[in-house]
Amino acid sequence: MPAFETIIRNGTIVTATEIRRADIGIIDGKIAAIAKSLSGSASEEIDATNLHIFPGVIDAHVHFNEPGRTHWEGIETGSRALAAGGGTMFFDMPLNAHPPTCDADSFDLKRKAAEAKSVTDFALWGGLVPGNLKQLGKLAKRGVIGFKAFMSNSGIEDFSSVDDKTLRAGMKIAAQLNLPVAVHAESDTMTAALSQKAIAEKSTTIRDYLNSRPIAAELDAIRRAIAIAAETGCALHVVHVSSAAGVQMVTAAHNHGINVTCETCPHYLVLTDEDVEKLGAVAKCAPPLRSKAEQGKLWAEVLNGNVLTIGSDHSPAPPKMKTSKNFFKVWGGISGVQHMLPLLIDSVAADVRRLTLISAATSSNIAARFNLPKSKGKIEIGCDADFVLVSTNKPTRITKQALLYRHQQSPYIGRKLKAKVLRTILRGQTIFQNGKIIAKARGRLIKPLKTEH
Repeated sequence: MPAFETIIRNGTIVTATEIRRADIGIIDGKIAAIAKSLSGSASEEIDATNLHIFPGVIDAHVHFNEPGRTHWEGIETGSRALAAGGGTMFFDMPLNAHPPTCDADSFDLKRKAAEAKSVTDFALWGGLVPGNLKQLGKLAKRGVIGFKAFMSNSGIEDFSSVDDKTLRAGMKIAAQLNLPVAVHAESDTMTAALSQKAIAEKSTTIRDYLNSRPIAAELDAIRRAIAIAAETGCALHVVHVSSAAGVQMVTAAHNHGINVTCETCPHYLVLTDEDVEKLGAVAKCAPPLRSKAEQGKLWAEVLNGNVLTIGSDHSPAPPKMKTSKNFFKVWGGISGVQHMLPLLIDSVAADVRRLTLISAATSSNIAARFNLPKSKGKIEIGCDADFVLVSTNKPTRITKQALLYRHQQSPYIGRKLKAKVLRTILRGQTIFQNGKIIAKARGRLIKPLKTEH
C-alpha cells in the first residue's frame, strides 16, 4: 500500500512565518507529513517544482447573493471563481441575499444552498440591523462567523444601516456571544449630505461621486466604532479600509488594548481614482478608490503588518445595474474574487518577505481572527490539506472569457499578471486545475470554535 494518498513534491511553501522548499504528504484530506524529501510512494504525486504553495485562500468578504438574488452571482458561480483564484473557503456577507441573513430561517436557507452548490468550504456572516437584536443569539447557535453592520446606507432596501445606539446594543450582545462585529465604516451623515448636495446641483459625474465619500467620512465612522467597541468589550473588525489614516487609527486603538483589527481589499492596492474615471462603473465601490498618493501610504501600512486581513469584497451585479449617466445610481461593487491572490503576489513582485505577509493576510490571520478550527489556514501537520499552487513567473493576460463569474465583468480585464493560479486543493482533493473546475460541490459549513468570553 502507498504510504500517502498524495505527495506534493519540490514545492516552495509560503506561510506567515517562512518560505521553504519541501514535500507534503496527504492522508484522508489532512497534512500527514512535511519534509525536504519524503520517502515512500503515493497514489498521486504532484510535481510542484518552481511553484509556490500557499495555504488555500480564505476570503472573509464576499457577496454571493444567495438566496434571492442569484441572478447577481450565486454560490455556484461565486465559489467556482473563488477556487480559480486559489480560494478554499469564503465568508458570505448577509447582504445582498434576499432575504438577508438576519435570522435563523434565512441562515438555514443560505446554508442549504451553499452545501448544495459550493465547491469550497464556507462560513456565513449574520446581519446586525435595526430590529433584529433578538435574533443574534439564534444566529450564533446556528454558527455564524460574526455579525456585519453598515454605518452608512447599504444601497439595499432590505438591509438597513445602524445608528450608534443600535450598534452599541448589538456589540453588547456580540460580546456576550464572543463573536466579532464587522462594520462598513463610513459616516452616513457626511456621505448622505454630500451626495444629496451633488445630486441637487446635478453634479453626478464619476468625480462628483468620488468627492461625496471622502476619507474624513471613513475616519469619523472608524472613530465611533472603536469607541463603542472599547465601551462594550466587543471584538471589532473594520472592513475594506481604503486609507492609511484609517489603518493608523485602528492600529493605535489596538495598541491601547482595544480588540480591533482591519481589512483592506486588492482594489485599493492596485487601482486608483484615475482608474475609476478611465474604467467607469466596473471600478465603482464604497468607500471609493483613492489617489495614487493615498494608495502608496496604504501599501506602507500593509507592508508594516498593520492590516490584518485582505478580502476581495466581491460584490457583483447584473450589467444593467452598472449603466447610468448618473454615477450615483450605478451599483457600487467590484468583481474581484477570482484574481485577489495573483494581484497581490504581482504587487509585491514575489518579494520573499512580502510573500509571507500576503500568505498571512489571506489565510492564517483570517483563521486566527475569526476563531476557525485549528485545521484551517495553516500548512502544518494535522491541518486540512487546503493549498493553492501558484506560478510567479507565468505571464497571463486576464480575459473576459476566462472569468467564471455569472456576469463577466471586472476592472482587471486586460491586465497582465506574472502570477497565475495553476491548481487549488481542498481537503486533499484538486478542485481547480489549469483553468478548469474539476470537482463537484463538496463545501462544508465551517463554524467558529466555541470559547469562553
